[in-house]
Amino acid sequence: MTSKTFTGGCHCGLVRFECTTDLAMVTACNCSICTKKGLHFAFLAPKDFQLRAGEDNLREYLFNKHAIRHQSCIDCGVEVFARGSKPDGTEVVALNVSCIDGIELAKLAMTAIDGRNR
Repeated sequence: MTSKTFTGGCHCGLVRFECTTDLAMVTACNCSICTKKGLHFAFLAPKDFQLRAGEDNLREYLFNKHAIRHQSCIDCGVEVFARGSKPDGTEVVALNVSCIDGIELAKLAMTAIDGRNR
């Protein structure tokens, strides 16, 4: 798959981003937060994700081991992305693929992740 540049943001439009990814792996995770929020993540190197607007409009949410810093718009409540680290310590951005402009989730291959039993 070839990488493309995508834009997107939250529902109300105050938080906006631009990113480059091939969407080769989009998660379908069964952990509590992904299930309840309907999240589907693509994982990006921080250099491939730029927050273009709304940094002051983000609220951070931490749970469990506080390893992933979930970022949601304080106006509309949509979780746009999260920041965290891979097991080897490499920084990563978890992009909520549903926030990409014009995305059709039904056309993406999803990778099942058993986050519930980790």
